[in-house]
Amino acid sequence: MTEKYQSREQRRKAMEEERSAKSGTKKKSPKKGLFKKIFLSALIIGIVGLITGIGTFAYYVQSTPPLDETLLKVPVPSKVYGMDGELAAEIGGHEAREYVESDEIPDLVKDAFLATEDVRFYEHNGVDYRRLAGAVLANVTRGFGAEGGSTITQQLVKLSFLSTDKTLKRKAQEFYLAYQLESRFTKDEILEMYLNRIYFSNYAYGISNAAQNYYGKSLDELELHEAAMLAGLPQSPNNYNPVTNPENAEQRRNIVLTLMVKHGKITEEEADEARAIPVDSTLADDVEKTNYSNKYNAFIDRVIEEISDQLGDVDPQADGLEIYTTLDVNAQEQVEYILSDESGIPHLENEDYQAGIALIDTQSGEIRAIGGGRNHMKTGTNYATDIRVQPASAIKPILDYAPAIEYLDWSTYHQINDEPYSYSSGTEINNWDNKHKGYLSMRQHLADSRNIPALKALQEVGLDRARDFAVKLGIPLEEEINEAYAIGGFSNGISPLQMAGAYSSFGSGGVYTEPFAVTKVVFQDGTSVNLNKESEVVMKDSTAFMITDMLKTSVRSGLATAANVPGLNIAGKSGTTNFSKETISEYGIPEGGVPSTWFAGYTPTYTAAVWTGFRRTGTDNYLRPIDGVNQDQYLSRIIFKQLMENISTTSEDKADFPVPNSVVRVPIEKGTNPPLKASEFTPSDQITNEYFVKGTEPTKVSKEYDKLPTPSGFTAKFDEEANVINLNWKYPEERLEGVTFTINVAVNEGSPQPLTETKDLGLVVESPDPGATFTFEIIAVQDENTENRSDAATQTITIPEAVEEDDGIIPEIPGDGEEPPGDGEEPPGDGEEPPGDGEGPPGDGEEPPGDGEEPPGDGEEPPGDGEEPPGDGEEADDANTQSNTNRNGQRDDSEDND
Repeated sequence: MTEKYQSREQRRKAMEEERSAKSGTKKKSPKKGLFKKIFLSALIIGIVGLITGIGTFAYYVQSTPPLDETLLKVPVPSKVYGMDGELAAEIGGHEAREYVESDEIPDLVKDAFLATEDVRFYEHNGVDYRRLAGAVLANVTRGFGAEGGSTITQQLVKLSFLSTDKTLKRKAQEFYLAYQLESRFTKDEILEMYLNRIYFSNYAYGISNAAQNYYGKSLDELELHEAAMLAGLPQSPNNYNPVTNPENAEQRRNIVLTLMVKHGKITEEEADEARAIPVDSTLADDVEKTNYSNKYNAFIDRVIEEISDQLGDVDPQADGLEIYTTLDVNAQEQVEYILSDESGIPHLENEDYQAGIALIDTQSGEIRAIGGGRNHMKTGTNYATDIRVQPASAIKPILDYAPAIEYLDWSTYHQINDEPYSYSSGTEINNWDNKHKGYLSMRQHLADSRNIPALKALQEVGLDRARDFAVKLGIPLEEEINEAYAIGGFSNGISPLQMAGAYSSFGSGGVYTEPFAVTKVVFQDGTSVNLNKESEVVMKDSTAFMITDMLKTSVRSGLATAANVPGLNIAGKSGTTNFSKETISEYGIPEGGVPSTWFAGYTPTYTAAVWTGFRRTGTDNYLRPIDGVNQDQYLSRIIFKQLMENISTTSEDKADFPVPNSVVRVPIEKGTNPPLKASEFTPSDQITNEYFVKGTEPTKVSKEYDKLPTPSGFTAKFDEEANVINLNWKYPEERLEGVTFTINVAVNEGSPQPLTETKDLGLVVESPDPGATFTFEIIAVQDENTENRSDAATQTITIPEAVEEDDGIIPEIPGDGEEPPGDGEEPPGDGEEPPGDGEGPPGDGEEPPGDGEEPPGDGEEPPGDGEEPPGDGEEADDANTQSNTNRNGQRDDSEDND
């Protein structure tokens, strides 16, 4: 069967080969057939894709806004809305810039922009596909956004008509309008409109305004290095601003010069000469005094900056935007009043004196108000957002103590020794008062702003962990920091807005939100983009709360009391920067004079950071020391207080910070190290209530002030034979060490008097007075602390009278200081009825007269046989009537009884 099959198969193959030979054809290669199938499939897919793309493109361009020529040249102002949704201000309008014609723009300026933004501008028809392909490749190989492919025509379209959404729809509309624009205007007209429309930072719109703003020059007066600097700005105006970021600006300018050489606009020698000129060397002296008249201009500064940074080629002064913001109009007006001449802030006569205020919502990070400076009318420097100043001691909660709680579980009571100390390098570090306070709690050291404990905390945590912690709170730090950062010795510095953002993370329970002013932007075509910032948990809620609680102490009883507002729960920290020794010497700064001060503080509702100081160093530019008269160094605290008093008006503003479940509050006995819980006997002035991370709190109770146990088993027994009282008591053996027993005694009804002290558990009282009643009390006393005393154990004993019977003669009966009855006569005898009123005679176990009864005499009928007592009522003879007093205060009528 198999052989038969094989033979048939062989015959079939032979017949096919024969037919092929006759027809002159060969069998197709399998590989060629597969290639053909792939090619056809790809072709079909390509055609379908092309058709789909054309259809999609056509669909997208249907909703393209019309090419309104007026929008290309006439700026449309933008509307700014406050947090309540009400219109707060308008930005821009045609008066905000000076329009220049193409023939007024020098070739040098045009060349700088063309080499940087669109070198083939005069060659393409609105879209440069060669540049676009290169941008796509760069984005694939170096990451999205590595390079842009937009031409100047496309940029003008975006600025005039479209949103900044990076979508296919917007890109399709951009292409369509770019071709329309190229068909209706010449290249020179398009370049002219572009150069008059772009934003150059510092409120400079259009190339002519930029030249005047930065250099005080007309366009034809610009030098090469100046034109190159201006050409570099549109990519990121605020980041490359030569006033606020000269280093970035110079790097960008040099890139522009390199591009101009590459594209043949200038020579390498010309570029080298331009690179050698510092970017800020020819800036106009009054560059900070530009014309800007919008309301709430310091806040608007931030609005424009955020839109520029996040949306790129958007011009709030010309694009007719609806901008929704976090602005609190009432708070902004209060900030502007505080920084005005009317507020009475000192140093008004010194125009170099400045202040910056950043006010944000503690929980959301939304910026409520910005004080850009005294009498701020858009300057080149917004003192709330642009400056970078060393934070001084205001950094201690952020960089030193919060990381210690976060990573080391330190409590607010953690003890640190404030002692003579040095950096790891060996350089000595001092406190602000050049004193040392020894072991105190972290809370006390922070409230008093001690430098040495702050450094020790940073060293315990470690530089890397502390640095990373601060960066999460928005503090800009280099990769490597040194120990001087512990007390604010930064290389670069921070702004009030950055400081406020960091402090708000404590008040919000450990959540950080980068401060922001813009929530939403609506474009003329109706599209919108949300710009809310995302929040991030940056620390444990225990860390945030414990820092907050310590900073409340700083405001209420520490160095920051000038910022306290009664009725508000404010947590905050002050900071004072210092001049270098060289500056002090050069300008003759007196001892105690400082360049600037900080205060950063917060309630559950608001967080504010205030900086006050001088924008340039000079002989008279320093804040005077605090001496009771000159209080310049209090200014930042006073501004904070005034602001908080006027904006915190609701009951919610006066709420306290919630206590998280992750902490426990423990009464600690002061001075204990490690901490010990206060006992029930610890004096109230020796107790401090401190917070611990749950699970780390102390469990042992201090015995320092324990009330000593009362002596037990106390007995008092009279030994008649020895004529002594034996006192005995018991006391716990484990508490005997360091204890002394104080014995007091009261005789009859007298008050207790000290008798003796002993460490024994017994005492013998010799020769007690017969008939006297003794009340003894025993008190245990701590030797090292005499205030620590036990309750008294008491025992009362009455000593029997001494009775002597001799031939029936009744012994003399002591009375109450009077001569006994009978004037020496024989008393009534055995069984005879005594004279008097029928009472029995003394003796025979009965109580003698006296002992509380009124003695005979003084007009009373004496006992006896009716005779008058000696002396007819006069005093008895001294020898017979003088009474004696024994050692225990008991009166005795017998002489020399002791």
